[in-house]
This record gives sequence, structure tokens and C-alpha cells, in this order.
Amino acid sequence: MSENATATATITNIAAYQFATLTDLKSLREHLISLCKGWGLKGTILLSTEGINLFVAGLRPEIDLLLAELRSIEGLETLTPKFSESAEQPFRRMLVRIKKEIIAFGVEGIEPAKYTSPRIEAKTLKQWLDEGRPVTLLDTRNDYEVKLGTFKGAHVIGVDHFRDFPEAVRKLPEELKNQPIVTFCTGGIRCEKAAPFMEREGFQQVWQLEGGILKYFEEVGGAHYDGECFVFDQRVGVDPALSETEATQCFMCQSPLSEDDQKDVRFVEHVSCPYCFKTTEQQMQENMAKRHAAIQRVVTPLPGSAAYDHQQPLNVPRACDGMTLLETLVTILPHVPRTELLMRFENQRILDRDERPVLPQQIVRAGERYLRLLPGMVEPDVNADIRLLHEDEAVVVLEKPAPLPMHAGGRFNRNTLDYILHEVYLPQKPRPCHRLDANTTGLVVVARTRHFAGLVQPQFSRGEVEKVYLARVQGHPEKDAFFSDAPISDVPGALGSRDVDEDNGREARTEFRVIRRDADGTALVEARPITGRTNQIRIHLWQLGFPIVGDPVYLPGAAVGDTQTLDVEAAPLCLHAWKVSFIHPMSKERVRFETKLPSWA
Repeated sequence: MSENATATATITNIAAYQFATLTDLKSLREHLISLCKGWGLKGTILLSTEGINLFVAGLRPEIDLLLAELRSIEGLETLTPKFSESAEQPFRRMLVRIKKEIIAFGVEGIEPAKYTSPRIEAKTLKQWLDEGRPVTLLDTRNDYEVKLGTFKGAHVIGVDHFRDFPEAVRKLPEELKNQPIVTFCTGGIRCEKAAPFMEREGFQQVWQLEGGILKYFEEVGGAHYDGECFVFDQRVGVDPALSETEATQCFMCQSPLSEDDQKDVRFVEHVSCPYCFKTTEQQMQENMAKRHAAIQRVVTPLPGSAAYDHQQPLNVPRACDGMTLLETLVTILPHVPRTELLMRFENQRILDRDERPVLPQQIVRAGERYLRLLPGMVEPDVNADIRLLHEDEAVVVLEKPAPLPMHAGGRFNRNTLDYILHEVYLPQKPRPCHRLDANTTGLVVVARTRHFAGLVQPQFSRGEVEKVYLARVQGHPEKDAFFSDAPISDVPGALGSRDVDEDNGREARTEFRVIRRDADGTALVEARPITGRTNQIRIHLWQLGFPIVGDPVYLPGAAVGDTQTLDVEAAPLCLHAWKVSFIHPMSKERVRFETKLPSWA
């Protein structure tokens, strides 16, 4: 019969199982798949050494041929299916699979082919329920199946998979062990294992409903049953007349959905349903939880903790044009002694961009790039407790711990925020839209792509972003509100520090407000940088005579320290990026973020 003719004829559906000792499963599989495809049947047949389990649909003559073939197999002579009809073929293809068990349970010693618990016929169960006989009806099905319907007053075992049934049984009330229990499932197969297991666990009066819910519907209808019965094909649900209902399944989570479920505003076809719908906030929280787990995988252990060979780029600045390479390195690496630099040339650890060794007297030109080879590099430890506060398609807002450099440089290459984020967000390469010092904690705005970086980064450079910092300073400022507009040098000094430069410095302004003056001689200050120069807040407070507590560079008395990035164990720099506000690149609306106060505040 043609495919079109099959589509217009009534389809016969059968569900059947039989526990029996089967052998030569591979040959049997090939034989059955060939016959079923030849007969135009579709569905699934599971074969195991413990028996057969099947759901197959097609025209009635071909279904009868399949049943005759199966009953000719030793052990399957009494195979008795449950029949129902549908207007359309409920299966997409024909599968015959070999499994360890025809119903996954995972408990040794439960062998239905050798022993099953007493059975109760559907008519007898209905009579018991009509009489109000005290009996516990135990639904052994998975939670998602129960959503469409179950017996009135039934005890739902509460599992996501039948393999979880044994543990759920062990949690049942102890008093049930001496009470009559009837287990039931869709077609009876699960109860063939569930009921004997319960007996083995000490339950004294256990029966299994013969043929399950489908057989109950067939023989006595829907008495004492609420709703529909979930079935494992495209029909999804059948009513007590064994007719296909309007139930469907969620495309995303596969939960069965009743008519009422489909009327719920949270049901969007192919997108969500009442059982898997998540608000934007819930989805973001789930995504961030996954990101936090990914961060932990990347930083445990720290990526720079194992020795590796690193090539650090060295760019020739305009001021070094025409100098020797040695003098250039002395200029851009002032913390490295000249003798150490000469030794690196001798050991061929200074290379050109083609990775060839170069001589110290080579004349350089502005913009050229060289490489500094650092073999066996092991980076200092950092604090990698990065916390995401917000994530969407365009931006990530996170709280940076300290000490943690944002970008590669000096002793740090992999133990940096950049490196960690790139590993976590692969294949994307997130781009921080601004920067914090390694020793500064607080909010960092990161763009997910180059496109969004191009929309957010200029807001920082144009001074359109509202930033509020907290700082604990040494001393008590006289005024509650004050500011500094001292220009800041572009030329780095020792340790990369900057200084006030009244003649050639760049315009800078920071506004301050005293939040509290404490008895220990320190004060908690709010800082609002109007411009964004390197080390601006630290320099302005230092220049005003109120250096930040814990600052290793800008020390009291206008002194400059000898440490750039603090050790993990060191007392913190008391500077925290507290609040930030900017125009979101997608919504075009201003968004605001704020962190909790640090412990020192």
C-alpha cells in the first residue's frame, strides 16, 4: 500500500512487552527491521536478553503479521499487546535496538522472567476502589508523565527516571510496608520490576496492575482516574476511550502539555511552556552560574602557575626612534638592570618579529616590534574570585577582585582578567571597555564583541559614563566636598607610575565627598572621576595629601613606593569601583550597576 493510502487509513497502534530469555539478538534485530520496513510499520522495538518491549503502528493486516512473527519466537508465544487506533501514523521511523534491559532499572537480581509480584486485573481494582477498600495506589512513572493525569489519590513516587525508583522507595513511609499497595504504570512493564523490588525491600502486600493504565482504560474506562495517560509517541496523550487527545509536548523540555497548559501565556510553540519558561532574570542567573563554574575550571589551578615559554612583545615608542635597541629597552624597561638586559641579548632572548636573535647596538625605528623571550615563566599568584553581576548578549558587568591585572604585562600574561575571560567565553573574545589597576577592586564593564565594544568604549573616553569609587584615605579632609584638577603626566615613571605635571600633563578632574571620618585617623571618601587618566584618583588624593590606605606606589609624604602589584596576602589597596552607569548598546537606555561595600568600607 502506498504512503498516501496509509495516511488516509486508520492506523493500529500496539504496545507490548514480554520478559523471556532471548538469544542471538543481532540476527533477530536484522530480521525484524527488514520485515517491519517491508510492511511499512513504524515505531520502536527494544530487544534484550531479558525480553522484548515494543511500540509499533501501521495498518492492521501488517500489525497482525508482526505479531504472528513475534509469537513464533521461543518465549514470546503469549505476547499480548494493547491496541488503540489513530488517524495518523504517530511514529516517524522504524527502529529496532538492542539494550541491556528492556526497561532500564539497574538493580541486580530483579528478573521478571523468573518472578513477578501478584497481579490485579483492572476490573478487580475498580471494584476495590468502588467499595472504598483501603489501598495505596503507587504511580511508578516519571514526574513528567504524571502531569497529564493519574488515579485519584494516587501516591506519586516522584522520580525523573525509572533508575531513581529504588532510592525513592527507600524514602517511603515505614508504615506503608504493612499496607496493601497496587503499583501501576503506562502499560505494566515498569511494575514487573517495581513491585518485586518493593517486596525485596520489605513491603508485605504488593500487587501490580495488569496491563497498566492503558489496559485499565480498555477494560473499565476512566473510573477513579483524573485526566489523560501519557504515551510515548506523537499522540502524547490518550483519554480513557484510548482516543488521541489535544495534548502535545513542549519542543524545548519535552514536558507533556494539556489543553490548559497550551492556553498558558508562558506557552510559546517551539520556545517555552509553563514548565520550562524562565524570565529574562532567571535565564541570566542560570547563564551566570554556568559562567562562574567555567571560571573556576579555568583558574583551578591558576593558568599562569605552571611554567611555560612566553614571548612578550616590545613596541618601540616614538621617543626612542633612532636609538640602539639596548637604550630603547633601558627606557621602556626601567626596572630591569642594564646588565640583565645585556645577558638576555647574549642568551638570544631578545628577538625580532620573525623570532631571530638581534644585537643590542641595532638601531630601531618608532613603531617596530621586538620580542622578549621569557622561558619557563611562572606568574605570581592572583585573586581570581571574579563575580559576574550581569550578562546579556552585548555586555558583561563583573566585580574584579584584587590583586588581578586586567591586561598582560610585566610578570603577568595568563593570570589576567583578559586571559581568563577569553578562555571562559570562547570563541568570543570579550573586550573590557575601561580598566582598573591590578590592585583596585570593583565594577568592570566588558563588551561581548568588537561591535558592542565600539558602542560602549567611546562613552568612557568621552566622559559620558558615570563612575563612583570608594576610597579609604589617610587623614581627615577639612571640607566635606572637594576636588582636584591637577593635570597628570602621560609619561610613566618608576613602576609605571604617573605624577602631576602642571606644564605638560593632560587635563584631569576628580570630585570627592567625605562619607565619614573615623577615629583611627582615616576617612571614607566617595570619588567621582570626571576624566579618565591613568591612576587619576590615586594621584589626586596623593597630591592633596590624603594617600589611599594600602597604596604601594603613592605613599604618604609625597614618596613613591617600590611595589607595583600587591601580593595576594598583602593588605588591600582601599580603592573600589562602586557604581557605574552607561547607555546600553542595545536598549539605548541608561543602565546602572552597584556592588556591595568592601569589608574595609
